[in-house]
Amino acid sequence: MTINLEKDKAVLRTLGERVKQIAMLPEQTAQKKLLSDLNSLKADRPVVLSFPEGAWSELVPQTVLQCENDLFRSWERQLRQIIYQWEVIKDDSAVDEYFNIGWTFSSGDFGFDIPLSHGDNRGSYTWEHPIKDLENDFPKLKFREPCLDRTATMKQLEIAQDMFSGILEPRIHGNLWWTTGLTATATNLVGLENFMVLMLTEPEGMHRLMAWLRDEQIHFLDWCEERGILSLNNGCDHVGSGGWGLTKELPKSHSSKISLSDLWGLSESQESVGISPDLFGEFIFPYQVPVVENFGLSCYGCCEGIQDRLEYILKIPNLRRISVSPWADQEKIADSVNGKYVFSRKPNPSDICMAFNEDSIRNDIHKTLEIAGFGSLEIILKDTHTVNNEPWRISEWVRIARSEVDKFMSKK
Repeated sequence: MTINLEKDKAVLRTLGERVKQIAMLPEQTAQKKLLSDLNSLKADRPVVLSFPEGAWSELVPQTVLQCENDLFRSWERQLRQIIYQWEVIKDDSAVDEYFNIGWTFSSGDFGFDIPLSHGDNRGSYTWEHPIKDLENDFPKLKFREPCLDRTATMKQLEIAQDMFSGILEPRIHGNLWWTTGLTATATNLVGLENFMVLMLTEPEGMHRLMAWLRDEQIHFLDWCEERGILSLNNGCDHVGSGGWGLTKELPKSHSSKISLSDLWGLSESQESVGISPDLFGEFIFPYQVPVVENFGLSCYGCCEGIQDRLEYILKIPNLRRISVSPWADQEKIADSVNGKYVFSRKPNPSDICMAFNEDSIRNDIHKTLEIAGFGSLEIILKDTHTVNNEPWRISEWVRIARSEVDKFMSKK
């Protein structure tokens, strides 16, 4: 089949023009100020956000894409999602006038090939952990050898510059990792159950493994920094396990070369929810801190309930955002952190993904506002890996959340 590249270009330029129009709207100034104030712990109201994640395939399905070239289809989806977020979801997200190109990049492996067997449900997988005997297999571990293809990256940038000339400003910009939490890698290597059992049966071996993972992660981050491929994430950038990075407190260095101290970082340990706070404090947290403290500001947590780990987490020197998952004790966390950190509340997505339950949604948001609404609060709908092919559910959740916030603010 012959691909009509001129048609693809016309589609992308039209979408690019719409994104530029949105980015130039006067409302963007207020949106960005709200998000920046939140991150500086000065927001005058709770922030409402939605990141559809897995549900994007239902909100912007393949059937709406018009481009034929594979690369251009991915760019088209990127643009359509930005437009959909602003025009339909209508949360407190902000939009800028850039078109981002990620590095053509592979992070490498740890000396083992760990094939993942994915199901057909948008996320779950099984794997065979390669380390069976921690003492004997440990010498097989090796630091990753990342592979960066500058030529391919610059070629994409040149194509984008031609494509969006006079409309959007293409730039090389994007994340090279998500978390520096270490425990996802540890469980992939030794297995989830073994990861927890080995803390008791082979404590010295586990300390050795976690120290190695700490050093390897720092080596990887230094590799990226030394090659000048880091991107600032203090603008319209997703940071942590949910939230926008807008802040005037970053970058720290104001140097032409971006360093880790100019960025938001993330640490979390979802895989270790089954262990005691004492084991977390001994085997995990001491190895996470030397990594995440290298960043300018940091976020902690994702889907794990962190209330029993706060005595450790609050020791992170650059901590700014704390994830309050659906399984967290909101009251306990608010007592310790409200007003001192961004209270990043993630409601239970099952109320949206399964049967849409407006009463449950309202009650949950109302409870969060009563508990944490007097601090720096963001309420983020995420982990919505399906909306049962009813895209309206996302925007309706935003409408409900906004109405609850408005009622709460009217009482202040």
